[in-house]
Parts: sequence; C-alpha cells; structure tokens
Amino acid sequence: MRALFLLIAALFLMGQRDAVLVPEISQHEVKVRQGFTGTELLLFGAILDPGGGAGQGYDIVVVLKGPSEPIRLREKERFAGVWVNAESSDFRSVPSYFAVASSRPIDEIVDQKTAAIYEFGTRYIQLSPSGSFNPEDQMRFALGLVDLKRRQGLYKEDMAGVSITEDVLYQARISMPSNVTTGTYVAETFAISQGRVIASAQSEVEVRKVGLELFVEDSANNHGLLYGLVAVILSVSMGWGAGRLFARL
Repeated sequence: MRALFLLIAALFLMGQRDAVLVPEISQHEVKVRQGFTGTELLLFGAILDPGGGAGQGYDIVVVLKGPSEPIRLREKERFAGVWVNAESSDFRSVPSYFAVASSRPIDEIVDQKTAAIYEFGTRYIQLSPSGSFNPEDQMRFALGLVDLKRRQGLYKEDMAGVSITEDVLYQARISMPSNVTTGTYVAETFAISQGRVIASAQSEVEVRKVGLELFVEDSANNHGLLYGLVAVILSVSMGWGAGRLFARL
C-alpha cells in the first residue's frame, strides 16, 4: 500500500513545486438500511514534498462535513410552571454532520484566523445566522446549536485523531452515528507547515438509504396520501388485533 501511494504521488509531483496530497477514503458510499448502527470511515493518504520526497514537518487536519440545512433554534423559558417557547434564531447553512481530526491540537498548528477560514473545529463552523440579533445573542444560540449537535453525536473533534507514519503516510478514523442525514459528505484534508496551509485535497462520500428504509422514505415523500392511509390502516388494525387478543385472555 505504501509503495502504491508513493508511486501515485510521484506521478502527481511531476511538474509540481508545492507539496502534494494524495487522499483516499475507505468507502465512498455508505448504505443505510434497516438496523443501521453507524459506521467508521478510514481517511488515509500520502503527502510528498517535491524538494525532499517525504512530507517532513507537516501536520494534517481532516474535516468531514455533511449536507447543510437551514435550522430554526428555539429557546425554552419557564412560565407559570410550564416550559414554553421563547426567543428563536434562524441559521441558513448548518452542516448536518461535522467532524475534525488533526495530528496535534489545532491551536498548536495554526492561529485562530486560519482556523476560522478553514473551519478547523466546531467553534469555527460557519452557521450563517440570520435576523437582527445582536452578536451576543447570536453567539449564545450558535453555542447552543453546536452543543445540541455534539450531544446527538453529530459534531465531534479529535485533536489527536490523525497519525503520520514516516512523514509520508497519514490516516484518521472518523465514526458516523446511525442518525446521520443522507446526502453527499465532503472530506477535506489539509497539510499544514509553520502555521500555513500548503496543500489540500477533497474526497466525497455518498450516504444513501437502501431496502426498506429507501422504500419508506420514497413513499412518504412521493406518495404522501397513500402512505398516510396505509399508516392509519396499519395502526387501526394492530390496535384492533391487540384488543381482540387481550379480550380472549
């Protein structure tokens, strides 16, 4: 495997002056079927410097993002002993999944400005808030949204999740939970030297439903009326059957 990466990288290096990343991913398609409990992706590759061959002195950061979606986040408030909706905030572009893995802690690799540009961490996610909230309120809602996603297992960070072998090969393992959204996921790999991103590469992973999961989703989206009728009939039938069974007992 190492020899193969070196050969491919050498071909890329012909005519190159900057370092080159040759990324790969263990699976480019994740199939979500009934009983899906999540999966683990292996992101690996090689980095070579045209001047010296091996990518000496580099750090690697891997960012995996799921499809973005608009979200309205509501804040709960206790009123007369009851929890009711209070203020809310809209976000136009929220990654449904976000994971970062790096060879060292991000604050030891780049400054905050660079980290914010490339979204090297959950606190740097560009959520695109909308509305007329003041910056403090926007920050409060943004932190709440990130914390909610983190508790759902959809946002994660591993500041020692990338291992580099012989200054050439790197690998990172990123787990995806069972509640991931279907769609196209983008894996971006960055090579960093002396606080500066000197090379980057991108791969894609397609997460899609198959089998019964796909049938149910397609029926609900494209045949809503029929899907609703069948769901009602099944519910009534199961309730009637359970009632008859317990009546006999």
